[in-house]
Amino acid sequence: MPEYGFNKAEELLLQLKAYFTTEIELAKLTAADKFSKLVSNLIAIVLATTVLLLFVLFASISLAFFIGELMYKTWAGFLIVGGFYLLIGIIIWITRGKFITNPIMNSIIRQLFDNEKQENDED
Repeated sequence: MPEYGFNKAEELLLQLKAYFTTEIELAKLTAADKFSKLVSNLIAIVLATTVLLLFVLFASISLAFFIGELMYKTWAGFLIVGGFYLLIGIIIWITRGKFITNPIMNSIIRQLFDNEKQENDED
């Protein structure tokens, strides 16, 4: 009879060990999944931003030459386009918390904790 209790305790310990090993593996896989989604989104954003910046660069140069041609002074066209970008930069700097910092932080937090919300909704 004492051996029977010992075998049950040993079996319980083995099951607990297997359970915790599985939980650790699940946590690792969940972290890897969240990290890979975050990195892939960041890469996509960087690529899209690069293409957009190249477009804006060439469009700005074209606009500067066009304005310069209208004013018969190329430098004036570049000065006007540069001043426009300076104004936009100042506006962005003043409103950076509301339109840049907070949305980016919220997006990252939402991506990191999206699975936990889905798991809680299923329960």
